[in-house]
Amino acid sequence: MKAYILHEPGGPDKLQLEETDRPKPDKNEVLVKVRALSINPVDTKTREGKSLYDKLKETPPVILGWDISGEVVEVGEEVQYFKPGDEVFGMVNFPGHGKAYAEYVAAPEAHLAHKPANVPHHEAAAATLAALTAWQVLVHEAGIQPGQRVLIHAAAGGVGHFAVQIAKYFGASVIGTASAENHDFLRNMGADEQIDYHDFKVEDVVMDIDIVFDSLGEENTRRSLQTLKDGGKIISILGGAKEQVQALAKERNIEAKNYLVHSSGEDMAKIADLMSQGRLQAHVSHVYDFADMARAHQQLETRKTRGKVVVHVS
Repeated sequence: MKAYILHEPGGPDKLQLEETDRPKPDKNEVLVKVRALSINPVDTKTREGKSLYDKLKETPPVILGWDISGEVVEVGEEVQYFKPGDEVFGMVNFPGHGKAYAEYVAAPEAHLAHKPANVPHHEAAAATLAALTAWQVLVHEAGIQPGQRVLIHAAAGGVGHFAVQIAKYFGASVIGTASAENHDFLRNMGADEQIDYHDFKVEDVVMDIDIVFDSLGEENTRRSLQTLKDGGKIISILGGAKEQVQALAKERNIEAKNYLVHSSGEDMAKIADLMSQGRLQAHVSHVYDFADMARAHQQLETRKTRGKVVVHVS
C-alpha cells in the first residue's frame, strides 16, 4: 500500500509517499480501506517536530494522521461490532500513533463508529478529531446545559464550527469570535452573536458567560476570564490554562482547565447520530487528492481555513 512517511521533521516536502506493508489488524482491530482523511493543526505541528513527534518516532515509521472514513475489509478475531463491508469513521489511536496517512489503517474497533449512510466519506472524515474535541469539551468537561451562554473562540475553524452546532443542539446561546467575512457562516451554523476579533477585544463586549471554549492559547485564556460569570468554566484545548491563569480563575470562583481529546467510538456514535439527523454538519472548504498532501498542509497552515481540510484517498 501507499503511505506518507515522515523520515525527519520539517516542511510539507518532508512527507514522502512510499510503498510500505499493509498493516494486519490485531484481535480487537479492523482493517479499514481509507476513502478520505482529514488534516488538523496537530498534524502540521507534529510534522515540524513539535507536538506528538517525539512520541511517534519511538515506533517508526512515522506516519501522521488520525482522522479516517472508509470501508472495513478485515476484522480481528475478537471484533464484535463491525464486519467486512461496513462503512466506518473515527479518530484512531489519538494521542498515539494513528498512521492515517495511508491507503489502509488498522484501527481499534473501540475508536470507530458506523458512518451514516447519508453522509459522504469526505464529510465523515472531517467530523472526527475536530468534532470529538468539541463534543468532549462541551459535554463531558463543561457539562453544557440549556440556556447557558457559551463563548466559542475561532468559531469558524475546524473545531469551532462543530462547537457552535453542538452548543446550539444542547439549547445554549452561542457567541462566536471570527473575522467579519465569516459572520454569515457563523449565523448559518447557528451562532446567536458574532464578534469580529479585529475590531473588538472580546472582554470589552462580552459578559455573563457560563462556558468559554478557548482554542487560541494562554493570552486569550487569561483575557477571556473577564467574560465569565461567577462559577463559570473556561476550557482550553491549547494549554492556555497555565498555573497562573488557574490561580486568577480561582480568585473569581471560575474553573479553568486544559483538555486533550481522546479516541472514543462511543462519542463518535453520538456524533454519527447527530449527523444522520442533519443536526450536525461538517463544513469542508478544501478537498485534495492523496498525491497533494503537501498542498493540504500548506492550506491548513494559512490559518484562514473555514471549517475543514480533507484529503480524498480512494
